Amino acid sequence: MQQLLSIRNLSKSFGSVLVTNDIDLDVPQGQSVGIIGPNGAGKSTLFNLITGVFPPNSGSIQFNGQAISSFSSAKRCRLGIARSFQIPQPFSGMSVFDNALVASAHGAGLSAKAADAAAIDAIEKTGLIEKANVLAGSLTLLERKRLELTRALASQPKLLLLDEIAGGLTDKECQSLIQTIKDIKADGVTIIWIEHVVHALLAVVDRLVVLDFGQIIADGDPEITMASNEVREIYTGIDADA
Repeated sequence: MQQLLSIRNLSKSFGSVLVTNDIDLDVPQGQSVGIIGPNGAGKSTLFNLITGVFPPNSGSIQFNGQAISSFSSAKRCRLGIARSFQIPQPFSGMSVFDNALVASAHGAGLSAKAADAAAIDAIEKTGLIEKANVLAGSLTLLERKRLELTRALASQPKLLLLDEIAGGLTDKECQSLIQTIKDIKADGVTIIWIEHVVHALLAVVDRLVVLDFGQIIADGDPEITMASNEVREIYTGIDADA
């Protein structure tokens, strides 16, 4: 199976604090991977390294067979790496459509007609078409989460990074979002999803990675990984044998 993302010996420190510690990770084209771990485990830092927000102290990142560790965030976006943020960050004074258009025109670098089409397609896929002309600042939490997803999709990603996109939603809203992500997966987009709402992850992902103190301590089948004593102890703080 072709590897879309290959990470080798990736480490990142902030001062004396080692946040990402010698990570190796391969993600094949079309796979969906969930990432869990306690607060401070290095999950968001890993996303920031993949997207070029931070440079690594050591190690390498390859995307689609190309070394990208020295590339800017903008260049990585043009190559097909997109993300949503844990806290939605729309252009509040712009419409939903214009938010998506910024992503398709500047994130993906599409020409005017193609950018319009990509923006509309992303809005339709995330269920926001009736809100296309509404100001982003007036959206509900679920709608803002969907707009985060819309903007990421409008940039035409091959790899979509989702950061806590289900957080703060009701069960009904979460189920709706899960279906949308399943549809995106069915379109062939490779997904890496950080999430504390574990049941949402288990409904979508093919594989589960567990981070603790910046290291991968488990990686495999989601149900088997969640059932392991080590993961239960890390995630709940309770000795699984107690």
